[in-house]
Amino acid sequence: MTEPIPEAVTWGLAALLVAVAVLLVRQHGITRRQRGRGADLADGLRARDEALRHLVLVRLPALADSPRQSAPGPLDARLADTEFAKGLEEILVRFSGAVEHAQARADQSAKAALKASMRSIQALANEQQVSISEMQDRHDRPDVLRDLLEIDHTNAQFGRRAQAIAVLCGSWPGRQRATSPLVEVVRGATSRIRDYRRVRVTGQVDIAVESRAVEPVVLAVAELLDNAARHSQPNTHVEVNVQVVHNGACVVVDDAGVGMDGHAVERAGELLSGHRSVDVTRLDDPPQFGFAVIGVLARRYGFNVSVDTRSPYGGVRAVVFVPSALLTHVEPPAPKPAANIPPPRKPDPEPDPEPVAEPMK
Repeated sequence: MTEPIPEAVTWGLAALLVAVAVLLVRQHGITRRQRGRGADLADGLRARDEALRHLVLVRLPALADSPRQSAPGPLDARLADTEFAKGLEEILVRFSGAVEHAQARADQSAKAALKASMRSIQALANEQQVSISEMQDRHDRPDVLRDLLEIDHTNAQFGRRAQAIAVLCGSWPGRQRATSPLVEVVRGATSRIRDYRRVRVTGQVDIAVESRAVEPVVLAVAELLDNAARHSQPNTHVEVNVQVVHNGACVVVDDAGVGMDGHAVERAGELLSGHRSVDVTRLDDPPQFGFAVIGVLARRYGFNVSVDTRSPYGGVRAVVFVPSALLTHVEPPAPKPAANIPPPRKPDPEPDPEPVAEPMK
């Protein structure tokens, strides 16, 4: 009767050991899975930390510089389509909108301040022009007149710069001129730059610019001439050729400067197109107004300007295309009426010859 008891105990202990072994195996699997899950969670937390750091140090600053361009993407592709990634994208969208709004307000404020200031400066320049003209009428000494002409020329540059900035800020050119021959328009632009003596104009065309476009074309060509002269050696010339082309006329400006690289040409083309509103707070330091002003004028009045061609002298070739809609033919000058000249007076009759005594025979 005593023998079955140890056998039962043995089987019971064996069953207990098997159960313990099974529990240990299960616990080991659970522990391993928990460790793997913990490692995955820790790795995910590190990825999110890195994504947040990347957002603050890279993606948001990129949007602050160019809110219209897309920001760099996330670092870890595993976060794609997660709620965390969607939250980051929402931050980017809201931040981009806030930056655009702040930049637009800053641009509007800057333009309003510049516009008001340029109006005052233009008024002062016009008053000074009147004073110079009155002084020229009062003086006849050649040396004084020569100095007054230099002052007049400097004042014209001063007025052109104020006029250009005002146009960029939303003003109209302000001057209404009569229809003028295209060559005279180019010469008028030449007279408004500092290095006007270096400009050589060639080409004779019987084409005139309509009155509404005269001042805008003058201002645009003056900005191109000034840019060409400033970026080339003082001992070189700026060559200007005026020519009639299909559907319009062209003013071609060639300089012998250093030229522009690909990025500068692309940036210039963007400004000259006038397709985008120009932010005056982002025109470099010091601000470069020239191409931006030309783009505003070209888009407003319907002519085109390009600087994407290299000059045969190694610099930049700028081309102003004025379409036929802004041109007209030069009217020949009307003949002057003949002056009231009194009819020629009849010559007085010659006196009869005195009688000559016949010689005595």
